[in-house]
Amino acid sequence: MTIRVACVGGGPGGLFFATLLKRARPDFEVVLLERNQPDDAFGFGVVFSDRTLDRIDEADPALRTALQTAGVHWSSIAVSLRGETFEFAGNGMAAVHRKVLLRDLQNSARSVGVDLRFGADVRSLDELSDFDVVVGADGTNSRIREALEPALGSTVETAVAKFIWFGTTHIFERLTFLHRRGPHGNFAAHAYPIAEGLSTFIVETDEDTWRRAGLDGFDLSTPPGQSDEISQSYLRDLFADDIDGAELVANNSRWGNFRTRRTASWHEGNVALLGDAVHTAHFSVGSGTKMAMEDAIVLARELAAAPDDISGAFARYELQRQPEVARVQNAAGPSLSWWEHFAFYYEHLEPLDFAFHFFSRSIDIERIRRRDAGLADLVDTAWREREGASPLETPLQIGDVVRFEGRALSLRHDEDGAKLVDGAGNELATQGASAMATVQAPEDDHAAADVVLPEGVGVVLVEGGTAVSRSVVAERARLGGRHVSVIVEDDIDDSAAATLILSGRADAVARTERQHAGR
Repeated sequence: MTIRVACVGGGPGGLFFATLLKRARPDFEVVLLERNQPDDAFGFGVVFSDRTLDRIDEADPALRTALQTAGVHWSSIAVSLRGETFEFAGNGMAAVHRKVLLRDLQNSARSVGVDLRFGADVRSLDELSDFDVVVGADGTNSRIREALEPALGSTVETAVAKFIWFGTTHIFERLTFLHRRGPHGNFAAHAYPIAEGLSTFIVETDEDTWRRAGLDGFDLSTPPGQSDEISQSYLRDLFADDIDGAELVANNSRWGNFRTRRTASWHEGNVALLGDAVHTAHFSVGSGTKMAMEDAIVLARELAAAPDDISGAFARYELQRQPEVARVQNAAGPSLSWWEHFAFYYEHLEPLDFAFHFFSRSIDIERIRRRDAGLADLVDTAWREREGASPLETPLQIGDVVRFEGRALSLRHDEDGAKLVDGAGNELATQGASAMATVQAPEDDHAAADVVLPEGVGVVLVEGGTAVSRSVVAERARLGGRHVSVIVEDDIDDSAAATLILSGRADAVARTERQHAGR
């Protein structure tokens, strides 16, 4: 009996899955159903790091071919603000226009015998009742997923920052992060080349700035395809110097809030999901296209190997892919948080400190050094010239109360309360006039910036919450509240501790005494 497989969604993930499955099992009937036409492509470029390409290339060379024949490659990323630009080398990436990638993937699918049906708008699973297997690759607004809820256990966390996706005819040399303060507030752009004559240009801002700039008038209920021309004009003028007066190119360009989706189960019955239909991670750290294509590899392989055990194939697919996707999403957390607060960093940090704060949002100084020793040395030298010692060995003066001889401290709890102690025995305790106060960071990273800081104290000790929320509270205390901030991080090595200090996230790091003593 022929196994009939329907894949709903003709994006890169769906096309890649259908091609791999049909190639592995020519005896299967594989039908791909896409509601748009083959030449339709919303968005602009898709980008991949060099380190992510091997697995995809091993499964099928279509992506590598598209990148080599029509893509753009670069080896560094850059941050630009206030007339200064800082580069971080060792970050090889390649990008290609989404239309080119879709064209090549469609050709691959046809070549192996996939039945491609464009203009096929599947509105209900009932329409697919004659298929043995259904794969939902229909994107973040997946109708297939919605039809199976709540059995899948899908949850969504919506970011507070606003973003909009354009292209520009200005050609950037590499992935570049641009920051501009306009008359209504701060805006930032992610820009990178994708083809001859075109770059992707994604802009983010906070909601208050977005409203003050009058960019909230576009009716988001309008059908897909219509772009926000008022925002296009405003941002073209704001970033005119960065794009040398070039045009911004619209393609279904409208403001949105990024939605991070997590899903407990990726299948139900004879239906499985892949890509954005089941998980998302912020575009500043990961490519949704990359994750969807990696999903496709595993799902196609497991289905091809066990057509008589569809449920088992789905389970093995989840077992392999869920941990990998979780790692990407966990890495995306600090990056997403950074983009929600970049206006605050722009206001309080000097350009080099701002750039390093960004580069180190999910990587420590020693890992940066392995990729780009020059950048690490630049940051380290700037600190030493300013402070006279390495970050952890730099003395910390707390008013006229105490001088710590370093910034790697111990936290001791006794009958008198909490005490901070350095290696020389100097200590600061919560007593008397309350020179030090403890602040609990929230479990919700989005709430960290709204934590009320204590008044009348010189030192804020930040503990609890998550690593991201602790750093957000601590930097708010030291940069905005002018407190000395100390983060309690028991499970941290010296490199990560130094990074928190070098980046301006904290003045010092404390480990509880019993754990500090064993290091």
